[in-house]
Amino acid sequence: MSTFQAPKGTYDLIPPHSATYLAVREAIAAPLKNSGYGYIETPGFENVELFARGVGESTDIVTKEMYAFETKGGDRLALRPEGTASVLRAALEANLHKAGNLPVKLWYSGSYYRYERPQKGRYRHFSQVGAEAIGAEDPALDAELIILADQSYRALGLRDFRILLNSLGDKECRPVYRAALQDFLRGLDLDEDTRRRVDINPLRVLDDKREAVQKQLAGAPLLRDYLCEACKAYHEQVRELLTAAGVAFEDDEKLVRGLDYYTRTTFEFVHDGLGSQSAVGGGGRYDGLSEMIGGPALPSVGWALGVDRTVLALEAEGITLDIPAATAVYAVPLGEEARRVLFRAVTELRRAGVATDFAFGGKGLKNAMKSANRSGARLALVAGERDLAEGVVQLKDLTSGEQTAVALDAVVDEVRRALS
Repeated sequence: MSTFQAPKGTYDLIPPHSATYLAVREAIAAPLKNSGYGYIETPGFENVELFARGVGESTDIVTKEMYAFETKGGDRLALRPEGTASVLRAALEANLHKAGNLPVKLWYSGSYYRYERPQKGRYRHFSQVGAEAIGAEDPALDAELIILADQSYRALGLRDFRILLNSLGDKECRPVYRAALQDFLRGLDLDEDTRRRVDINPLRVLDDKREAVQKQLAGAPLLRDYLCEACKAYHEQVRELLTAAGVAFEDDEKLVRGLDYYTRTTFEFVHDGLGSQSAVGGGGRYDGLSEMIGGPALPSVGWALGVDRTVLALEAEGITLDIPAATAVYAVPLGEEARRVLFRAVTELRRAGVATDFAFGGKGLKNAMKSANRSGARLALVAGERDLAEGVVQLKDLTSGEQTAVALDAVVDEVRRALS
């Protein structure tokens, strides 16, 4: 009988590679924790209607990519394809917006699911860290989130990424642009699916990556020419704040992103070392989403950064993160009495905050020392009958090979001194 394999388009994170993913998540989260964002966790599945209404019924995510199913009780659920709608639903359900301190600032980390054609950088299960600031309309908030994402990427050592920035207007000016864009698009040679999209959400056509479509879009009307004065002023403030903070960006008037809920500020982080899957993250303002899912008017802004794509970006730039070894000390007992004594020492070291492992399975000295070296530990604690009779254990430096006898009751102090 053949062994089971991970479902197509998914992956397992296993040591030591998984340590890089953890370090990336922590690096993205660090500036958020330092800026008033609290952690939130939501279920891996939600009611289908939440995403149909929030993300948009005409989007590829809802029409083609969402894993939807019916439960035994008859509920229509979907594995979450993105994080914003879930986080906003949870915030509304918990009445966080009524606590009197707006914006409600939240960050999250987790797995998301889309039925995609699997390729490098595009999986059916992927990992993101996201941030949402709910309940305030302020260009400084949009700028803050972009600056924090930039900060986290730079902390990881990334340099070859670009920030694309655009404004999608609001409910006052976007309908005028929408009508002008529809008039233009209806004159093009488009397939039936794309023509349907022109009627439902014409801005999504601008996001079409096919060369045959992009060529025809050369003379398309630009949203920036249709922005109302309020949206122009808002966008200019975001740009000024980013520039003052020393964060470089590029204006991209065709940037619309793949979700229907965006208004005004929209942005994307791209890395040119990743080929066709160049977007490593992005987000924007979504002032009408709360009302779409049954809540009050709560202007909000947020982003999600792909952990998988960020790891690929690090590889593209040849960056290896400085990740400390999982084990600092490895204990090697020789004989039953030494097993008992060293196991107690291991427990004490762990309680003292020293990453320590143990030669399980009754290995001989040679095999146990091989395991110690493979573990990445700097020190080995070795003890046999003669050592115990003298009330000592041997502390061995695995790099230099130097070995010293240490009194049993001084193990924790001596190990800490050696590691420092």
